[in-house]
Formats: sequence, structure tokens, C-alpha cells
Amino acid sequence: MTYFPLHPRTPYEKWRWAEQLFEARDHLKAAEVLEDLLQDPEVPVGDLPQVRELLARAYFHSARLDRAADAAREALRHEPGNTYLVLLLGRSLERAGRQAEAEPHLRMAAAAGLI
Repeated sequence: MTYFPLHPRTPYEKWRWAEQLFEARDHLKAAEVLEDLLQDPEVPVGDLPQVRELLARAYFHSARLDRAADAAREALRHEPGNTYLVLLLGRSLERAGRQAEAEPHLRMAAAAGLI
């Protein structure tokens, strides 16, 4: 059963709520919760890569492609070895009609065996 709290109090509750929203395909609301979570000073720094990645995915799935690309770039600055983020960046740019920008990222994702 999915649990949607009215007012999540802790960073963990916000994270779980964002995950549940994403799984329920409410990507707009999930992005909103994740944006708030990134601003929360109580969030442990070690949890931020997961938050950034899910935010980029939520933007992508809600067709906010420029935001998805920006979020993927930001996440890659903190986690440069995450090949899934490279793929997400390439797909975001490709879907936005920016094929020339997407190509290097898609080639890198293909080299990593993701495509």
C-alpha cells in the first residue's frame, strides 16, 4: 500500500514520499518534493546523489527536458562515474531535439553497455 503523508517531517519521510510519488507516476509532485529536499539542511550529504538522480528522472518523465538535462549535469558533477546519468543526459537532450549535444553522451552510454 502506498503511503502519502500530508506533511512529511523528516528528510527520510520526504525521500520515501518522493519515491512513492515517482513510482505512482506523479512525476511533477515527486520533483517538487525532491526540490524541497535538496534545500533541506538536515539532509545528509551522502544522500544527495540519490536525490539528484531521482530529480533528474522526475524531470525527464514529466517532459521538462531542459530541467532534466540541467539536473543530470549537476548530479554528474557530484557523481561523475554514474553512467546512468550520462544516458539520462543524452536522452534528455535527444528528446529536446538537441541531437548534436546528445551524441557524445549517448556514445559514452553505449560504450558503458547501457544502450
